[in-house]
Amino acid sequence: MKLNIALLAGDGIGPEVVDQAVKVSDAIAEKFGHQINWSSALTGAAAIDAVGEPYPDETHQVCLDADAILFGAIGHPRFDNDPSAKVRPEQGLLKMRQKLGLFANVRPTFTFPSLLDKSPLKKERIEGTDLVFLRELTGGIYFGERGRKDDGNTAFDTCTYTREEVKRIAKKGFELAMTRSKRLCCVDKANVLESSRLWRETVQAMEKDYPEVEVAYEFVDAVAMRLVQWPNSYDVLITENLFGDILTDEASVISGSMGLMPSASVGTDNALYEPIHGSYPQATGLNIANPLATVLSAAMMFEMSFNLSEEGALIRKVVDAALTNGFVTEDLADGGKSYGTNEVGDYLVKLIKEA
Repeated sequence: MKLNIALLAGDGIGPEVVDQAVKVSDAIAEKFGHQINWSSALTGAAAIDAVGEPYPDETHQVCLDADAILFGAIGHPRFDNDPSAKVRPEQGLLKMRQKLGLFANVRPTFTFPSLLDKSPLKKERIEGTDLVFLRELTGGIYFGERGRKDDGNTAFDTCTYTREEVKRIAKKGFELAMTRSKRLCCVDKANVLESSRLWRETVQAMEKDYPEVEVAYEFVDAVAMRLVQWPNSYDVLITENLFGDILTDEASVISGSMGLMPSASVGTDNALYEPIHGSYPQATGLNIANPLATVLSAAMMFEMSFNLSEEGALIRKVVDAALTNGFVTEDLADGGKSYGTNEVGDYLVKLIKEA
């Protein structure tokens, strides 16, 4: 099978962790008889430095021409520390999501048996956790009207949603729930926000189309609390952009490290796969970044974009073996022996070849 994949390494540790995912993907392709055509393109601060735009037209075309997109990270401290900067790396991420129509962010949270003691939560609270957030990506407060008034002393950001935007993310949530435990939770703030009331009434109207799915409706603050008390009580959750941004980062630490969780951003015609962590500029070039989230994102890519479940399963198997065997980067080593980013990637390739 020929796989055309756009490669957007981005900023900070992005290129380092993406390199390991490429190595692992190439090893999988060789083992299963596939041919991968990688097409690299610039985004983020790297693209601003090169062409003055965080998501250039050339990069967009590379993404359109690809069957899937593997992405690293965006962000650089020189922009973070300059509130007056007119062009910012993160604008490239929002522009990419909008232009590619990537309206659903799929964020799983699961635990690894060998890492249960590394979580900040008690082992008995997190054991068996396996949940998925579907975060709406192209609407809400991040894309609403914003500005300043009163000589710059008052700022506003507007959260706007249409019924169709809610329906398309809810449809994916119902469909995903049908493949799992048939439980869906709609996360909102319907006791206060009109946009949340639209979310709730839209999802309620869709329940009749999925009679087998048990639907719960919970306020975002209650979910934030329950995620650290009983995370394994959830299965599939859908929510709007800002709530999803916050809750998925909260959920990510359940596994023990942000360097472990993958994600996908999907639309009608395109899908992008990326680790949930940021660009971690302090670690750039030090060969200490954990590549496993990016490698697991590649596993999601094989499964979701190419329907290659056996290939994705093998990637998950070798990642679990590396964790069990303690072949990990320093963030998971607990003061014991740790390995470099490249060494972990090479070890995963070795396990794939031996499988």
